[in-house]
Amino acid sequence: MLSEKSRPIIEATLPLVGERLGSITPNFYSRMFAAHPELLDGLFSRANQRNGEQQKALAGSIAAFASALVANPDLVPEQMLSRIANKHTSLGITEDQYQIVYKYLFEAIAEELADVITAEIAEAWTEVYWLMADALIKLEKGLYARQANDKMWTPWKVVEKNPAGTGCMTFVLEPADHTPATVAVPGQFVSVKVTLADGLRQVRQYSLSSDVESTTRRVFTTKRDDGGEVSPVLHNDVQVGDVLELSNPYGDVTLDDGDGPLVFATAGIGCTPSASALRLLAAQGSDREVIVLHAEKSLDAWALREQMTEDVEKLDGANLQLWLEEPTEGFNAGFMTLQDVVLPADASVYVCGPLPFMKSIRSQAIDAGIPATKVHYEVFGPDLWLASAN
Repeated sequence: MLSEKSRPIIEATLPLVGERLGSITPNFYSRMFAAHPELLDGLFSRANQRNGEQQKALAGSIAAFASALVANPDLVPEQMLSRIANKHTSLGITEDQYQIVYKYLFEAIAEELADVITAEIAEAWTEVYWLMADALIKLEKGLYARQANDKMWTPWKVVEKNPAGTGCMTFVLEPADHTPATVAVPGQFVSVKVTLADGLRQVRQYSLSSDVESTTRRVFTTKRDDGGEVSPVLHNDVQVGDVLELSNPYGDVTLDDGDGPLVFATAGIGCTPSASALRLLAAQGSDREVIVLHAEKSLDAWALREQMTEDVEKLDGANLQLWLEEPTEGFNAGFMTLQDVVLPADASVYVCGPLPFMKSIRSQAIDAGIPATKVHYEVFGPDLWLASAN
């Protein structure tokens, strides 16, 4: 909990710190990578450093956490921290690295706020940082302990590589050694590590798109991202027979085990987590009411069209609506809207896709009477939505 001593200081300085985070975070990363260049090898995304997304994510998470503490000093924002902890564990973040971040972050804060910072302000923000760090460390230890093994990376062999819609590819992998594998649940993701042409290793998370409960298969579907560095390697260079390093499965936006209605609202490659959920529901012969809403540029672009339509047909309580930017007879034209969709009042809504899409659908679902706590979303890459969605 935030101390009574620090709360008014944080409340008073939050606008200023928030205003200057845009200069604090690049300063921090510059300092940290100069001292620890090894952190760019297989941990931090070089692409997200180049485009500034990682800096924005750090700034957003700090501001959101501090704002939450000011509003509720005795509580921590559990949903936000859980999301961050799952991303951290999928990358292998360790407790000692929080001390490294603290050192260079607060050196940057001291420099960027040199005109106003006092010992009391520094002490209050140090308290905020360690409240956040200690909460994450605790969560991450628990997540690591739940895995079937104590290894961060294990080898998996590519046994299939299949085109899946425009610019997408489905990879099927099997264990390349005898390390026990964790059973995943629909909605979880794995980190995939590849080596780039210059020798640097980079990591990206991909949702499991099928066979989540198998310990002998990992299936994920990717869209080539020309702005990133991992998916082009997967699409262009990785072949059947190659061995990749995968993390254990992580992610907290997972299919609930109740019997209430489900709504999956997705766009583009964001269909992958809902596809894994549909596959499991179909395999179980579930009788839950399931509404599948998906948006694509065109019918041919839909990466998991065959898998998802097949599973919807197997579920008596499921129905599918599709929106296409390129009009096609029999389908909704344009962008997804919930205006004419009847959402059950007790439905759990799962949203995945580009950030503007998720913000729009989340707002529409809440306007339609779905409680915010029943609208779940997954963000890949730096989480720029922390401050606005919690």
